[in-house]
Amino acid sequence: MKIMLMVMFIIIGKPEARLKVGFYRKTCPDAESIVGGFVRDAAEFNQQIPAIMLRLHFHDCFVQGCDGSILIDNGPISEKLAVGHQGVKGFDVIEDAKAQLEFVCPGVVSCADIVAIAARDAVAFTFGPIYEVETGRRDGFVSNISLADNMPDFSDSIHLLKQKFFDKGLNETDLVLLTGAHTIGTAACFFLMDRLYNFLPGGGPDPSINPDFLPELFDTCPPDGDINFRLPIDHESGEDFDNHILQNIRSGFAVLPSDAKLLDDPTTKRIVDSYFGSTNQSVTPAFEADFVKSILKMGRIGVKTSSKRGEIRRVCNRFN
Repeated sequence: MKIMLMVMFIIIGKPEARLKVGFYRKTCPDAESIVGGFVRDAAEFNQQIPAIMLRLHFHDCFVQGCDGSILIDNGPISEKLAVGHQGVKGFDVIEDAKAQLEFVCPGVVSCADIVAIAARDAVAFTFGPIYEVETGRRDGFVSNISLADNMPDFSDSIHLLKQKFFDKGLNETDLVLLTGAHTIGTAACFFLMDRLYNFLPGGGPDPSINPDFLPELFDTCPPDGDINFRLPIDHESGEDFDNHILQNIRSGFAVLPSDAKLLDDPTTKRIVDSYFGSTNQSVTPAFEADFVKSILKMGRIGVKTSSKRGEIRRVCNRFN
């Protein structure tokens, strides 16, 4: 039996280590508080920073896994230049935190982990659930714009969105809950112009939009207006992390077309509905707790934890 196990070890190789809470407890005990400080300071000057950091984590994980590939500047092939990453920001916050960590603990904390920690703090800073983030990721060796072609897109059908999540090991529940991250942040009028003016043949709005919401959307995003003007994605609750976004989706107050499409599929619709309507709180799922499960699950996508598959970058926007 021992010989058999040894042969299997030689053939398969040593398994990769797993992420764990407190990975830097001994090697850089102040790592997480340092990152949190930079996120907090940035948020004082820009209230959109929490949403920006959360989105950065999502976009990093959905290409080659959570490996910091979106942070790299390597000319015209940089992953961050992909159409699917348009509007993604927050790179300067990650770089500033990394510079301080390199001063305190050189060569220890990965950029991929900084992104994950910053997203955790973003949720906490907007009165969302407080959770412990798993760390131990290494930074990837590849960043290429062509690898970001399959990012979930605001115009995707619900069936395509589900498939893109399935391809990453995520399910319909994760799709609903990670869409719930839209409870904070804003979107440009660009993302809903077709839904407002060209949804029907010959023109016209998406009939799923609540009639009471349409006048406000028309006024905010007129057909000849500034397509870069931004509005809260979570109508009347865009600064607090809560399940109000799901209630808006149920009521026809969704801003993004991809959010509204959660009602187009019976499974995702049932999941959205499950967070409301029950008078017995003991049987009603807790959105905040379930969101934590999904974002931790997302944070494990394609992680690199061995030196053969990843490195600890000295700066986040270039390979060592």
